[in-house]
Amino acid sequence: MAEKTLRLTMAQALVRYLAAQLVEIDGQTVRLCAGGFGIFGHGNVTCLGEALYNHKEELPLWRGQNEQSMAMAAVGYAKQQLRRRFMFATSSAGPGTTNMLTSAGIAHTNRLPLLMLCGDAFVTRLPDPVLQQVEHPGNPSLSVNDAFKSVTRYWDRITHPAQLLQSLPAAINTLIDPADCGPVFLGLPQDVQGWAYDYPAKFFEPRTHHLRRQTPDARELAAAAESLKAAERPVIIAGGGIQYSLATQELQDFAHRHKIPVVETIAGRANLVYSDDLNCGPLGVTGSNSANNLAKDADVILAVGTRLQDFTTGSWTAFAQDAEIVSINVGRADAGKHMSQPVVGDAKLTLPVLSEALGSYQAPSVWVEKAASERSEWDAYLNENMSPTTSDGSNRPMSYAQVIGAINEVCHKDDRVVAAAGGLPAEVTANWRTKSIGSVDVEFGFSCMGYEIAGGWGARLGHQERNPDQDTIVFVGDGSYLLMNSDIYSSVLAGSKMIIVVCDNGGFAVINKLQNNSGNESFNNLISDCKLAVEPFAVDFEAHARSMGANGETVHSIAELKEAFGRAKQSDRTYVISMQVDAFEGWTQEGHTWWEVGTPEVSSSERVRKAHEDWEAGRSAQRKGV
Repeated sequence: MAEKTLRLTMAQALVRYLAAQLVEIDGQTVRLCAGGFGIFGHGNVTCLGEALYNHKEELPLWRGQNEQSMAMAAVGYAKQQLRRRFMFATSSAGPGTTNMLTSAGIAHTNRLPLLMLCGDAFVTRLPDPVLQQVEHPGNPSLSVNDAFKSVTRYWDRITHPAQLLQSLPAAINTLIDPADCGPVFLGLPQDVQGWAYDYPAKFFEPRTHHLRRQTPDARELAAAAESLKAAERPVIIAGGGIQYSLATQELQDFAHRHKIPVVETIAGRANLVYSDDLNCGPLGVTGSNSANNLAKDADVILAVGTRLQDFTTGSWTAFAQDAEIVSINVGRADAGKHMSQPVVGDAKLTLPVLSEALGSYQAPSVWVEKAASERSEWDAYLNENMSPTTSDGSNRPMSYAQVIGAINEVCHKDDRVVAAAGGLPAEVTANWRTKSIGSVDVEFGFSCMGYEIAGGWGARLGHQERNPDQDTIVFVGDGSYLLMNSDIYSSVLAGSKMIIVVCDNGGFAVINKLQNNSGNESFNNLISDCKLAVEPFAVDFEAHARSMGANGETVHSIAELKEAFGRAKQSDRTYVISMQVDAFEGWTQEGHTWWEVGTPEVSSSERVRKAHEDWEAGRSAQRKGV
């Protein structure tokens, strides 16, 4: 019998295949692709647009205001969904496509799925040079789309409709693979999008995908158990991979059975609730004294689901030189970093079998008591750090920490928090007391300004699927707000309410702080220190938000902030709360490890020379590749 075929254009086949991919989540079968974001232009509206229109029920399409921000929204959605579902972003050829490079960097760095469907130059080259084409006479097949090769896990240009039969399954496999998960870029030449082909009908049959779980190698597991059994001062570093593995309960069970203190990475925030007595705080450059003191004294470190970024390791000064690292990770490259004892495997499967291998082992009581003492001292510091008044009752300048503490106090336990660049990620990481598992998204892998509101919109689209009555809270500084804010409008149009807390400190205050700490004068960071033709002035963020359909208000105290948050909770649309915070006073001063930053070896400034010497002195504790 002749094989049944369907004659479809390349674009129609692509969309039909996407709509047929399913995934099982918590016993329910849903579409693997939850839809997408799009801005149409001549490179994608006629063919891909036609195909998407005919599947707009199965794959809802949200119109973006900016290609970069709409792709960030897709990243925020994927993270909220713990990589179990993804969304696509489509743009025309040329600048619409290159706008998404930054978003691809976020997805790649954070190992998150993002499907980019972008117009490309004509394969036939008959109309060349075409609108928005960047010509390369010596390499005519090169286009701006090739720029994505460094920030994607899978890159392909579809030069014939039949190619989809190989390329689409490969793309899906990348998007859902635990180890290789990351952004996928498909270049869609404008002519090929409309070419037809007789596709096998079986290619479009519904297919349900499942999370692949890799069991650990027996020899690696045995070696890890041997190291941990000998440990007198063990610590667990809990990374973001634990959440993607759905292994937070396994982490909790493992830690409590063996009485091992847990410290969290930035991506791993909210692996444990704050009240867990083995949760000893965040680790690293923007961490806590409790976690950093334990990490410094630890003899065996069990790193689970972390890529051990410099903000976690203090540029590899956070651990003793002779401390042994055991690393559980689905990614081979991550598991073996700095000569770690690797255990390549899924955290949800590996932690229970490692626990069995450890048997009755528990960390010595003196170490557990030290962890409890460190935790208690850090908790007392947070109380002081987030208080709007000093011990004598006088008011302190408004700070990030006070704002975070106030929102933390009055929010619902199932509200979701989003932050990204500037000073807020550090302050949220250090000061936020987690009320429920998986409720914090601090994007500090790519640390991308502009992710906050855009990623918050995507996170809200995911959050409201399961928690429609709770809120997505976005912490954003004035700098990131001004960089990218148009998805306030998008969120109102989409009915995806966010509560956006804008902390205005008059510019890029955290980089000004770094500038000053390295001996430099304030320059080109705070608005008041920039070259200006007029007197510096503040933006009316409340009025700006209202112009995009949101509700908003400006507050001047922590008490007013709490009251405003209550009104935001009752709002039926995105609500922006703006306040000014001090650019110099109120930073979290404790909980920092050394961080390697390039400083001038030679300078005419004595302050810069002295800062360089002081900075380099911290290098003595750095582990060099081990």
